[in-house]
Amino acid sequence: MRMMLRIFVLSRAVSIGLLPAAFPAAAQVLDVPFETTGGDGQAAWCASSIVAGLDPQGDGFLAVRSGPGTEYRKIDELHNGDIVSTCDARGPWIAIIYGPSKRKGWVHGRWLKDIAG
Repeated sequence: MRMMLRIFVLSRAVSIGLLPAAFPAAAQVLDVPFETTGGDGQAAWCASSIVAGLDPQGDGFLAVRSGPGTEYRKIDELHNGDIVSTCDARGPWIAIIYGPSKRKGWVHGRWLKDIAG
């Protein structure tokens, strides 16, 4: 009964807008946002890269963060072979767009390799 009440309260909060409808969508709130279009409304200089070089015996993932640094929240994970669009940079940190829902975040550029094209 308690679990049903929790589910009802959570679903009600989602329906009236107190919580995002899906938790991954909450990851879209970046502490350091970046532009994905130029001043003329056209696509920014985004280029394609692939996640590569992660140690499968280590963490095995690349943390996507809400800003350019380890002090920012981890909002997602990427893995070797994932394709991203790189759109901005601050030092070694790269602003990316990825996935079918065009999610956004920041990753360390050490683990990104440019895709020739």
